[in-house]
Amino acid sequence: MSELHKGRPAAVITGASEGIGAELARVFAEKGHEVAIVARRGDRLEALADEIAAKGQSRPAVIELDLLADGASRTLEKRLAEANLGPQYLVNNAGFGLIGRIADLDEAEQLDMIDLNIRALTELTLRFLPSLTATQGGVLNVASVASFMPGPGFAVYYATKAFVRSFSEAIAHELKPAGVKVSCLCPGPVETGFQARAGMSFDGIMSAVKPALVPASEVARQGYEGLMAGKRVVVPGAANKFLVWGARLSPRALLLPLLGAAQMKRN
Repeated sequence: MSELHKGRPAAVITGASEGIGAELARVFAEKGHEVAIVARRGDRLEALADEIAAKGQSRPAVIELDLLADGASRTLEKRLAEANLGPQYLVNNAGFGLIGRIADLDEAEQLDMIDLNIRALTELTLRFLPSLTATQGGVLNVASVASFMPGPGFAVYYATKAFVRSFSEAIAHELKPAGVKVSCLCPGPVETGFQARAGMSFDGIMSAVKPALVPASEVARQGYEGLMAGKRVVVPGAANKFLVWGARLSPRALLLPLLGAAQMKRN
């Protein structure tokens, strides 16, 4: 069993080099938490850590790590122990998507998406669970409004996020008696580096919805507050809540062609 809980309690945030992950690091730091930020791009993590420290907050521990590498969770555990930090909150934000038909996308990249969005998230949750339980902490898993619907043209990504939401809701129920909070953050489109990685553009159809987008900073704030309040699912923004409501009520025979057409216009 891990001895990490003997270190200083910290919020461990993956995918923290930009976008929602970086904003979550800022929010946790502002709220007085020790923070460890994890991502592949060490230069961006260092810049973020410097920015947070410049505000008079505790400088986050920077852990440059590719979560797709063999033994990544063990490496992260070791790096945290070396920094005398124990996970009190685990924020599983690392992930990516690929837009396009599955037959046209690279097979290895699609499998990497499953490994990062699902396997790494699950592995980190299991590995750090003793520490999260000992410190009466919590898990914030970042999914998407995509988790509520099928996604032709974005099939593997949508499916991974459906797993994240289902997994999060189930373990929220399981871990509640142990005093561990679990929340699933389900934002809609947020203008970050995610789109470039996915092969998406905010031109055309997406430019029309820009005024309704919830900024990454607000998504992070609502995610943090939802976790601390023990909310199982957090959907930021009225438009996104309406989208989820509509998806739940719509027959799949109607929803599938509509979503498929919409995804192709975003490509």
